[in-house]
Amino acid sequence: MSKKIGYAVVGLGVGKAHAKAAAGSKDAELVAVCDLIKEKLDKAAEEYPGVLTYIDFDEMIKNPDIDIVSICLPSAMHADFAVKAMEAGKHVLVEKPIDITVEAAMKIEEARVRTGLKVGVIHQNRNNANMKPIRDAIQNGKIGKLIYGDFEVKWYRTQEYYDNGGWRGTWEMDGGGSLMNQAVHTVDIMQWLMGDVESLTSHMGVYGHNIETEDLTASLIKFKSGAVATFVSTTCAYPGLNTGIKIYGSKGSVEADSDELQLWSFKDAPEGEEKEMLKKYSGNGSAAALDPTLCTGHTSMVENMISAVKDNVDPQILPLEAIKSVRIVNAVYESAKTGKTVFFD
Repeated sequence: MSKKIGYAVVGLGVGKAHAKAAAGSKDAELVAVCDLIKEKLDKAAEEYPGVLTYIDFDEMIKNPDIDIVSICLPSAMHADFAVKAMEAGKHVLVEKPIDITVEAAMKIEEARVRTGLKVGVIHQNRNNANMKPIRDAIQNGKIGKLIYGDFEVKWYRTQEYYDNGGWRGTWEMDGGGSLMNQAVHTVDIMQWLMGDVESLTSHMGVYGHNIETEDLTASLIKFKSGAVATFVSTTCAYPGLNTGIKIYGSKGSVEADSDELQLWSFKDAPEGEEKEMLKKYSGNGSAAALDPTLCTGHTSMVENMISAVKDNVDPQILPLEAIKSVRIVNAVYESAKTGKTVFFD
C-alpha cells in the first residue's frame, strides 16, 4: 500500500492521543474525528487544519478515505462501534478495555474473523522499555521458577473525574471502577508476565468517592504455574503514587514502578549488571497515576496499527489476547461480590 493510511478517531477524550499520533505518523493522514461535543470537534479542527469533523459516526464511516478507526468511547460501547466500523470495511484500534464483558469482546473477535479486517487493542504498557528485559528474564529462565508477584496500582482520581461525562464509575458503561478503568493495564501486564490464572479471591469497596462501582480492590491470585500474586488497585491514593510490578523467582527478583526499573537482582548476574540496568531503565515516572491526560504511550500502538494495515500483518495485541484481562477483572468482581474463590478453566 503506497498511499498514506486514512485515519479516524471516535471519542475525543483519550482519543486526542490517538489523533495526535495519527497526525504525526509519516505513513498516515488524520482524515476525520467524531464526537458528540461540538467544542471538542472545533478544537480538533483548529489543531488539525483540513480534518473532517462528524457528530454522526454512521456518516463518518461511509467516508471511503478512512482505512482505520480508533474506538475511544466509554468502555461498554467499544464492541458495538468496532463491529459497526468493520462492517463498513474499516480496520479498528480499540481502547482498553476491549469491552467490559467477555461476551461483548467476543463480538469484536467474531467480526474480525468474519470480515478479515485488522483489529488491534490498546495495552501500551507492554511497550514500556523495561518490560522487554523483565519478560525476557522470565521467558529465558534467568529469574528461575516463578514464586511470587506483587502488583499495585495506587492512583488518585477526584470526584470531578467521575462526575465528568457521567459514565465513569458505573457498572453499565465503565464496567467497574479502579480495576476495570485504571488498573486493567497492569492486569494485562500481570498475566503477560506471570502466565495463566488458576484462581483468585478478592475484596472490593468504595472508600473515597461517590460512585456505584469500586475505588479499591485487593486480590490474592494463584497461577497455573503454581506461583501466587497479590494485586491491589485504587484511585484513593492521594496524590497519585505508583504502579508497582514486582516479581520474585528462585534465581532472582525484579521490581519496577511503571517504566522505571527499581530492582534487578539475580544470583548468577555478572558484576555491575544491576547498576547498569537500573541506569539504563530509569524511566520517566508514573504521571498517569495523578492525571490520565499525561499518558503518552499511545503513539507506539497507533503506529503499530498503521504498520499492520500498511504491511498486511497482525497488530501487536489481538482481541483474544486483550480478552484475558477482561476475564480476570470480571472474576475479581465476581469473587468480591460473592465472597467466594473464582476458578478458571
